[in-house]
Amino acid sequence: MDLMVDGMSGGDLTTLLLEVFRRRAERLSPGEVMRRYRNDRFVAPAPTSFTALRRTEDALVSALPEDFEILVLAPVLPLAAHSAVATVDPRKVIATVRGSEVAADPTNALALEASVRRSQALAVDPRSNVPVRLAASQRVTRAQHFDAPGMLAHFQIFGLVTAGRDTGNRSFEHQQLAEHLRFAARALATAGAHRTQIRLTCLEDANRPIVERIRGDLAAFPGASVIDDPDRTTGRGYYTGICFKIYAGVEDQYLEVADGGFVDWSQLLTGNRKERLLVSGFGLDRLAETLTPSPGHDQLPPH
Repeated sequence: MDLMVDGMSGGDLTTLLLEVFRRRAERLSPGEVMRRYRNDRFVAPAPTSFTALRRTEDALVSALPEDFEILVLAPVLPLAAHSAVATVDPRKVIATVRGSEVAADPTNALALEASVRRSQALAVDPRSNVPVRLAASQRVTRAQHFDAPGMLAHFQIFGLVTAGRDTGNRSFEHQQLAEHLRFAARALATAGAHRTQIRLTCLEDANRPIVERIRGDLAAFPGASVIDDPDRTTGRGYYTGICFKIYAGVEDQYLEVADGGFVDWSQLLTGNRKERLLVSGFGLDRLAETLTPSPGHDQLPPH
């Protein structure tokens, strides 16, 4: 183990693993492949209806502000893309023999691309504060096993990130958080939610005034409510400043469908402490299984 971890170059390790898996693959019969297909939860088709999933994805795309660029992401990322900056346990991610790992969240790939673009902007103007806004819909895989119903090995996430520079008075944080949450309220209403509940958690007291301003920003959205969630335990150590969960109201219940907040990934990736990054992720499978698009979404407030 020590030799494979520390004593071999990346190229030599890849060559070794490729040969190991080539030989193992040659020993497998079609019948063994079929048995693996029947029993491996990672390779089974999703139970979600394609039509419902596509309809939900279209609803979110239609609600996205025009200044967001939608990317088609690669299905793999560099090794440690989820753990080196996002503090995700590597055992929850599927590594490949070529020194990469299968996408587990589109916001990680979007953060990498946004950081590349911000680095290019900073190379031209060290004080550049032009934000980078990116979005993507991606099928992702997570390796941890859940016994709860509805928890899938692979699922679709609609993610968006906004990267930029600290401009003082927490104006970046307020403006970009308001934009993400306005998108969420509009997108969920378009997708068929009767109500949208946004639960904000302040991880730093200095950000508390932003929460009050966000309430006013979302006052124009019928059915959208903003509440404090100081007792949230998940995401601490992952998010910084402010994080949120979003729930879609259907009939007499609320269903968690999105999660997001500020992270320090762009600071780590660019080496610039003035950089800021906000990420949001929406579970499309859960939305598709629960919601019916609203025919009256054109009556909602503009972007």
